[in-house]
Amino acid sequence: QAQLVESGGGLVQAGGSLTLSCAASGRTFSTYAMGWFRQAPGQEREFVSAISRRGISTYYADSVKGRFTISRDNAKNTVYLQLNSLKPEDTAFYYCAAAGPRAADWSRSNEYDYWGQGTQVTVSS
Repeated sequence: QAQLVESGGGLVQAGGSLTLSCAASGRTFSTYAMGWFRQAPGQEREFVSAISRRGISTYYADSVKGRFTISRDNAKNTVYLQLNSLKPEDTAFYYCAAAGPRAADWSRSNEYDYWGQGTQVTVSS
């Protein structure tokens, strides 16, 4: 069982940057693909980015492609999301999640087994 704890959220002006971190407990971190999702008030949770178990493959939603970068450090049991060129529409609660080896589509939230509590990102205009 994995426990995930996000950090790094905050308030930033449009055009600014933030780095989100997600620390995982347990010794099986490298067996999980990791994803980031976000949810704005009144909206459904949406896929942001995902990274494969060894970090070789990465995936992004079209809305963040070219601005956000996902990475992971399996030695530190941590996955990161670098957010650059932030826009007010990026304002949301950001969640990291872990998907087991049976996950088929990392863009779907129901493929993930474990979730963190989330961290708030607010982008002012």
